[in-house]
Amino acid sequence: MRLSFRRTPPIPTTQLLPDGPVTLEQSYALCRDFNRRHGTTYYWSTQVLPQVKRHHVHALYAFARYADDIVDEIPSQGGRDVPVAERAAALRSFGERFFADLDDGRSGDPVLKAVVHTVKAFDIDPDAFRRFLRSMEMDLTIESYDTWDDLLGYMDGSAAVIGEMMLPILEPTDLTAATPRARDLGNAFQLTNFLRDIDEDLDRGRQYLPQEDMRKYGVDLGDRRVTPDFVDLMRFEIARCRELYASAELGIAMLPDRSARCIRAAYRLYGGILDEIEEAGYDVFGGRVSVPTWKKLGVATAEFLRR
Repeated sequence: MRLSFRRTPPIPTTQLLPDGPVTLEQSYALCRDFNRRHGTTYYWSTQVLPQVKRHHVHALYAFARYADDIVDEIPSQGGRDVPVAERAAALRSFGERFFADLDDGRSGDPVLKAVVHTVKAFDIDPDAFRRFLRSMEMDLTIESYDTWDDLLGYMDGSAAVIGEMMLPILEPTDLTAATPRARDLGNAFQLTNFLRDIDEDLDRGRQYLPQEDMRKYGVDLGDRRVTPDFVDLMRFEIARCRELYASAELGIAMLPDRSARCIRAAYRLYGGILDEIEEAGYDVFGGRVSVPTWKKLGVATAEFLRR
């Protein structure tokens, strides 16, 4: 999330916001547009959901996209580098505005109007959003994580918490039992993105794979070379990621039919990114690995028609 939130959009989300006030329906439509533009794998998965739930998922995506762009896209504004302190202040201001609107029960912000409505409609724990924003702020000052446990601390707010936010909308039969499975799925999506986006993250000055793993395999990601040691590292991380997917799959049976189809579609599409990395010979430096659109449409259609 951050689900598929590591993808850099052609135009920062913060530059696509309308100038004037919007209705609740327009706010949800804006959130849907952000999802369609920047989170295509996630977007196709949501098409399996009933329409009454779909727009709430788009709202959660837009919240994360909005915050992510403050961290990663604001430096390009006006052709100047924006200091970390200024981006941190912008992120804090966004969070303060959101929580104030949440306390008020409504928002005049074109994105937060839909988000606040969704949070109130499903009684989503506000602390989940605090943890998410805390991880976003970590991206401003932390360039790498030494151990897997250290990385999990970051992913708690950037990925696992997204699964927690989603669960009330998906309505599992047992929320408590489903929560750890949802967290594992969020982490699996996030680690998939880290593996796919190694090259892009290096450009941002970040390395998300644990440093202890790179020491173990004798890899320096900064070399940007597909060596035998790098391939071994990738095989190890992909195996770890698939263990998270296997754990998460157990939670799908806890969901009602249409919710299960949505999550199964996302599961298959994100898992397919790992397959594409393997088929590319683990070369994540020569171009962005992705699942072709026709496959995304095929998976979404198959789940929609599933009996």
